[in-house]
Amino acid sequence: MPQHVQGVIAPGRNEPVRVETIVIPDPGPGEAVVKIQACGVCHTDLHYKQGGINDEFPFLLGHEAAGIVESVGEGVTDIVPGDFVILNWRAVCGTCRACLRGRPWYCFDTHNAKQRMTLLDGTELSPALGIGAFAEKTLVASGQCTKVDPAVAPEVAGLLGCGVMAGIGAALNTGNVGRGDTVAVIGCGGVGDAAVVGSRLAGAAKIIAVDIDDRKLETAKAMGATHTVNSRSTDPVEAIRELTGGFGADVVIEAVGRPETYEQAFYARDLAGTVVLVGVPTPEMKLELPLLDVFGRGGALKSSWYGDCLPSRDFPMLVDLHQQGRIDLAAFVTETIGLDEVEKAFARMHEGDVLRSVVVL
Repeated sequence: MPQHVQGVIAPGRNEPVRVETIVIPDPGPGEAVVKIQACGVCHTDLHYKQGGINDEFPFLLGHEAAGIVESVGEGVTDIVPGDFVILNWRAVCGTCRACLRGRPWYCFDTHNAKQRMTLLDGTELSPALGIGAFAEKTLVASGQCTKVDPAVAPEVAGLLGCGVMAGIGAALNTGNVGRGDTVAVIGCGGVGDAAVVGSRLAGAAKIIAVDIDDRKLETAKAMGATHTVNSRSTDPVEAIRELTGGFGADVVIEAVGRPETYEQAFYARDLAGTVVLVGVPTPEMKLELPLLDVFGRGGALKSSWYGDCLPSRDFPMLVDLHQQGRIDLAAFVTETIGLDEVEKAFARMHEGDVLRSVVVL
């Protein structure tokens, strides 16, 4: 029978979010119902609320989550009720041209649950990134559930569902940061700090954190940055060059998603260096660069979707590293809150002292 649970919806563009009763259908073929234990408040949820992703309101927000599989639909064999899982928003198909070429992290046919969750009056909801986890329970495709060690705290594990994985993956998977590399990270929110962690894990010799907020720079330093640059008072390109012998960084990770910071990243890299865009731009943003500079500098300009991760490979690995004490995922959790505090959490994003507010159910 369909279940009634509490969840956070965004009813319209820039309207305050609110807690509503959500109808969760029984899982159909290839689907699963997951009881949510924790879900991080991510900037992408704010983008949904602001209409920056699309206008398919109302949205059921939340996507950076972990919980317990409650029930599964016909044909589901890889997970069973009782499994502790992290939800991912790129469930690979296994049959598209990317998957068949052995590059499933580029899957061109990722999928979500086919059924829709609704409000009590039957209004269909659009789940954020196909998940909708600011709710006591949610319906997802079974491929969106990645089993990990249940000993890890849900509020920590859930962060791998989006922001932390995006940042670590931007360094390890997309940027291919290697031992002895110099790395610059522009933008030191949760994703940027995760890129710092990923760069340190890869063995980077120098990690330069760039932001306009000294508090964020101090946090980045605690995460492993070796140098910091406040770009409000200092030209970041010149500062990065000065810190790298005049050459620029081997890898520059842009974690803001704005044309001006991308341009800084472009000119702050060494010849034949790599720029990784992991910050999410809005649809109207444009970038203009001299084509001769693109040609003349060589190297690579990459975008990083979800840190080019393969959840089945990367989530368990990072949980293991956390449990071994080699990375501190708990350091990303600034506060834990309830469902009715999500709107306040969005406001706190702009105050500069929050890496992640995490809804705990």
